[in-house]
Amino acid sequence: MSNADHTDSVRAGRHTVQLHRPDKVLFPDDGFTKADVVDYYGRVAAAMVPQLRGRPLMLERLPEGLGGPQFMQKDTPDHYPDWIRRAEVAKEGGTVTHTVCDDKATLLFLADQACLTLHRWLSRADRPDTPDRLVFDLDPPGDDFESVRRAARWLTDLLDELGLPAVLMTTGSKGLHVTVPLDGHSDFDASRGFAQQVAEVLAARHPDRLTTAVRKKARGNRLYLDVQRNAYAQTAVAPWSIRPKPGAPVATPISRRQLADRELTARSWSLKDVAGVLEQMRSRPWSGVPGRGRSLRAARKRLDALG
Repeated sequence: MSNADHTDSVRAGRHTVQLHRPDKVLFPDDGFTKADVVDYYGRVAAAMVPQLRGRPLMLERLPEGLGGPQFMQKDTPDHYPDWIRRAEVAKEGGTVTHTVCDDKATLLFLADQACLTLHRWLSRADRPDTPDRLVFDLDPPGDDFESVRRAARWLTDLLDELGLPAVLMTTGSKGLHVTVPLDGHSDFDASRGFAQQVAEVLAARHPDRLTTAVRKKARGNRLYLDVQRNAYAQTAVAPWSIRPKPGAPVATPISRRQLADRELTARSWSLKDVAGVLEQMRSRPWSGVPGRGRSLRAARKRLDALG
């Protein structure tokens, strides 16, 4: 049998997922195959699926691996199995039918489709207009991750002042995401406006280090506090996602304590050390943050008082 015809299968819950060309190399510099990607997602599914459940997804697919065609998929193709959940949501001039990952079988099916990275909405499919996540995207102006750690420390301290618990995640790319769970009672305009106000207060406290300037030329060497993801149909990379970069880095949840580690980088975890990723997963770095999201009402009053 040729490699092109080689199929395998894996059982997940009530479903059997066919794996096509499992020996296909997706990361040529590292030798990682589609089978490696599927195996990884199977091993992190218990932690990852709850972070995806109920949310429209944008799927980053590389059918031929790194170096080949790369595209973002919003609409769910007709050939996807009936048991995969879909969510039809409004867009300008029509609708889009996104894939939703509610179980391990769906996650493995998407891995077989060479979906390396899953990007999730900040709202749920049943309430698409009201986000239950607020995201601050912290990327360094160059490769200086120390500036990211410092900004994340300042930001989480400010969120503490506002009574808002937050969780931290390396993006597997350049920076960190700081995410605040919300109660889902504010619309996107309100949540983005609040995030922008937080960023402005923080930048005013550290004007030499931080900026809210959208234009790159205006930032200089300051770190940009990016709140642009807090809008309808915008997405953020999902926790435990592989990124399509050499070494197959993983977007990894971290604890506040780990932020103090000078060895920490945006790519500290990867498929090169799956055991390390699983150890981080089992440490439950987000366990100290309440499961229920917070209202912005009290936080906004505190912020106004600061501002």
